[in-house]
Amino acid sequence: MQPAEWIRFIAQFAQLNRRQRQAGIALLCGNEPHDVTVTLLENATQARLGCPACQSCHLHRHGHAHGLQRYRCVSCGRTFNALTGTPLAHLRHKSLWLDYADCLLDSRSVRQAAQQLGLHRNTTFRWRHRFLSVAKTDRPHCLHGIAEADELYVLESEKGSRQMTRPARRRGGHAHQRGISNEQVCILVARDRTGQTLDFVTGKGALTKAQLHHSLLPVIDKDVLLVTDGHAAYLAFAREAGISHQAVNLRAGIRVRGAAHVQNVNAYHSRLRAWLRPFHGVATRYLPNYLGWRWILDARRIRSSETLLKATLGAFPHLTVT
Repeated sequence: MQPAEWIRFIAQFAQLNRRQRQAGIALLCGNEPHDVTVTLLENATQARLGCPACQSCHLHRHGHAHGLQRYRCVSCGRTFNALTGTPLAHLRHKSLWLDYADCLLDSRSVRQAAQQLGLHRNTTFRWRHRFLSVAKTDRPHCLHGIAEADELYVLESEKGSRQMTRPARRRGGHAHQRGISNEQVCILVARDRTGQTLDFVTGKGALTKAQLHHSLLPVIDKDVLLVTDGHAAYLAFAREAGISHQAVNLRAGIRVRGAAHVQNVNAYHSRLRAWLRPFHGVATRYLPNYLGWRWILDARRIRSSETLLKATLGAFPHLTVT
């Protein structure tokens, strides 16, 4: 390479992201990016490696396929690899998985990720929900102390459905009925003062007492102080469940009553709405995946592509969940 070409070449290094720089270092060391990803996958599953069919740990090596070590179970005779039974099974382009995890952590859209990685948008859409299927389950087990609860509503969406029950809307659209109706889906968010957050897609229409019993009761302490707005469903739920409850009258402009307020959960609502807006309407059937994705980002539970890839395989050694 001529000196002038070299100068032009190294001038582009400043535009590389972290993942691209690591891939370049791997190539200079004689390792393919594919090998780096495979090593990470193998190491993440090695400690709990077992037969997906019979859960036996009595196995032996049985060659390689698609870059991964295969194993044969001595008990049942079935063969498998590190990805068998995981959301990443049967997916291709392993060398791009860490780059795609970076796209998720940057909240890139399906088309933006496809353009960046040189893939078809259907591939990046499929990867999105495979990557999030396990990572979204990393949630607190219980809320303690003072817990705030409030609901928000998003327009019901059948985006991507082959058999729609209504005419299609473009760019999210708008509800035809005023107020809360069955055109909208309720998302219940509960958050304690330590920042632990839980959310539930309760269904279409207004929040009910029965939905609170089903969603909220199993995940809050009996001695918790539940702070909500003046919605009648919360009052009835707290009375039947025997939970301490305080309501703030937002309509009357009373937002704070000592330590009782819902400002934390409302701030989370605001961040969630702003984050969802660029997606131009999220399909209702995938809404739990997006809520889990947002929790990962908001709580900074997963900060690197390597950690997200391990989480997709169910490895959460770095997380402490209450």
